[in-house]
Parts: sequence; structure tokens; C-alpha cells
Amino acid sequence: MRKQTVDYLFLFSVMALTAIGSIMVFSASPTMAVKLGDSYYFLKRHIFYVLLGFAALMFGLRLSLQKLQKWSILIFSMSIVLLLLVFIPGLGKQISGSLRWLDLAFFSFQPSEVVKFTTVLFLAALLAKMGDRIKDFYRGLLPVLALVGIICGIIIAQPDLGTAIAIGATAFMMLFAAGANHWHLLGLGVVSIMGAISLAFSSAYRLRRIVAFLNPWQDPQGVGFHIIQSLLAVGSGGFLGKGLGASKQKFFYLPQQFTDFIFAILCEELGFLGGAGVVALFILFTTRGLRIAYMAGGGFESNLAAGLVAWLTLQALINILVVVGLIPTTGIPLPFISYGGTATIINLFAVGIVLNISGHITGAKK
Repeated sequence: MRKQTVDYLFLFSVMALTAIGSIMVFSASPTMAVKLGDSYYFLKRHIFYVLLGFAALMFGLRLSLQKLQKWSILIFSMSIVLLLLVFIPGLGKQISGSLRWLDLAFFSFQPSEVVKFTTVLFLAALLAKMGDRIKDFYRGLLPVLALVGIICGIIIAQPDLGTAIAIGATAFMMLFAAGANHWHLLGLGVVSIMGAISLAFSSAYRLRRIVAFLNPWQDPQGVGFHIIQSLLAVGSGGFLGKGLGASKQKFFYLPQQFTDFIFAILCEELGFLGGAGVVALFILFTTRGLRIAYMAGGGFESNLAAGLVAWLTLQALINILVVVGLIPTTGIPLPFISYGGTATIINLFAVGIVLNISGHITGAKK
């Protein structure tokens, strides 16, 4: 039996980003954790999630890809059921006006984080089965669009437009990689952008985010407060930063300082150099991941690797663009770095799957 070897540069990028994430959670969270009586409260939980995540990574690394493809429909269907359960009173947990959490007896989690993975999994299997039929609009592209549209519709109803956009953009990238007609994709892109803009202006809270993005200084103590504090954190770090643990913005100025806006604290403490280093690691992650997808030679494994890497890369891109004020706030965490249980575990499980695929590439291809 041929001994499998994984892509170690890809693994290194993930290990480095996860280590940086743990350090930044340690630095950014004590001011909030002290309210709970333990300044290390969030760090302890984050380390626990990371350990579970690496256990999930090892599981994904050893999982049978053939069985994963075979059971993709069932896995996907179960995740959709979980997504719908958040709307049931007593099960769904509302936080900040959104029903994104499923509250069970001993723990709670976000089904939408699971659905990100299962959607990529199901689409990878479906596109592999379709083959060249994906070039046909009615027999190939339309059924995929209907499926993705239903998923995004459920998530928007929570409401969570940011996650819906991330899933839709990932599906778009997978369709492109699978060889869908470029004119069809161009039309889809135009319609999707128009739809996203319409949805953004259809809700009062989304409209406030757009106003804050366009002119945060119009209401610096209201809707513009969040992005202003983020920009102050990023800008005040300079080239080398203030030093680890020396952030001022984490002291109740910047909301979500160790979750969605942890990159702002990172730039404040580690400077432009630290922020650029994180971006460089994500570029390494993306290039090595897409190389794995390309070397897999097409089919299910290639689709799956491309989809998982595209999903995590898009999330990182969206998060960083929000933090530096180039797009409105979306609520998308930074993969491997932001604090969060469900996302950390699912993201590292996805990495395990990609490493599994890289291990199945023949030596000749490598």
C-alpha cells in the first residue's frame, strides 16, 4: 500500500494561523472575560475548541472519501434539518436579534456553520455526477441554483445575509471550477449582486450598516461607532504595532474584539507587519489548497478541495475587508483566528478533508 503524504505547506499555514488566533484571543479577551470572574475564561474555551478542532482534523484526514461522497446527500439533508430547527421556539436561541443558534441541553452551536461545509460537500458530489451537463442551463445550472437559493433563503430568514452571501459566492466559485458556461455565470453574477443590494436596502438594520460604511463619521457614537473603532485600532498600530497585549481599543471601545473584529486588534498590537503576515499565511493557504484541488485531477475530490478552500478564503477576505472599512459589516468571523466553537471545529475538519485529498494524489502528480 502506498504511504500517503499530505501537503505540509498547507498544513503549516493552518497551524500558524491557529496559533496566532490563540495568542490573539489570549490578548484581546481578558477585558470581557473578567466580567465572568476569570480573565482566562474565553482563552480556556478557545483552547478547548481548538483541541476538538484538531481531533476533527485528524478524523477528516482518515475519513474514507468514497463513503463521504456516497453519504453526501444524507449529511446535507441532516444539516438542513438542523438549520430549520432554529426557528422552533425553545430550540432556537436568539442573539443580537438573529436566530442563528441551536440551544440543546448541554451545549449550543450554529447550524449555519455546519451548512457551509455540507453545502460544499453536496455540491462537490452533485457537480461530479453532472459532469459536462453543468454547461446546460436548464438541465445542469438551474437545479444547482435552485438548491443554493433555498439554502440562502433559509439563512437570510434568520436573518444572516453575510453567511448567505458567503455560501452563494462559494457555490459560484465551484460552478466556475466545474466548467459552467461563462455567460451563464456572468448573468448569475449580475443578478446575484442586484439581489444582494436589494436585500441590503430592504432591512432597517442592514441599511444602518450601509450608512455606517458610507459615512461612519455622520453618527460616530451610533451606527458609525463600530467601524470607526476598528479603523482606529488598525491605524494606530503603525508598522510594528504597540506590542502584544498593549491594545487600547480592546478596553470596551471596539465591540466583538476577539470574534469578528479580532484582526483589528491584531493590527493594533502587531502592526502592519503582523497584519501582512496573516494575509501572507492566507495566501499560502489558498495557493496550496487550490494546487491540491488542481492536482486531484477533477471529479469529486477536486471539486471538494476547491470548494472548501474557496469557502474559507472568501470568509477571510470578507472579514479583513470589513475590518479595514472597505465593505459593510457582515458578521463573518476570521477563519482559524476568531473565537468561536462551531466555526473552529468545522473549519479544522474541512482542513482535514483537504489534507486527506492531498494524501491521495499520486507521487507522479506531485
